[in-house]
Amino acid sequence: MSLNKNTVIKIANLSKIDIRDSEIEELTSDLNKIVSWIEQLNEVDIENVLPMTSVSGMYLRERDDEVKDGGYPEEIVKNSKFKKENSFSVPKVIE
Repeated sequence: MSLNKNTVIKIANLSKIDIRDSEIEELTSDLNKIVSWIEQLNEVDIENVLPMTSVSGMYLRERDDEVKDGGYPEEIVKNSKFKKENSFSVPKVIE
């Protein structure tokens, strides 16, 4: 698979990435190298390889979910510029 300039421009547009015209040629080359490397992975023989979830056999230790600290909300919001009833208050950002 090979990417052309129009495909790179489309990918940048869909990704909401602003690229200059002077960057398109280099970006096309870089992306083609990445795609080529990924295609090489298809050549690896994985017929007898078991799937892994981790590189080590360790398991995460579980613990009880309990509150270790708290009970002083007024101290937590003390330095906040905007607060309301021991909670942080932030300006509205979506209209």
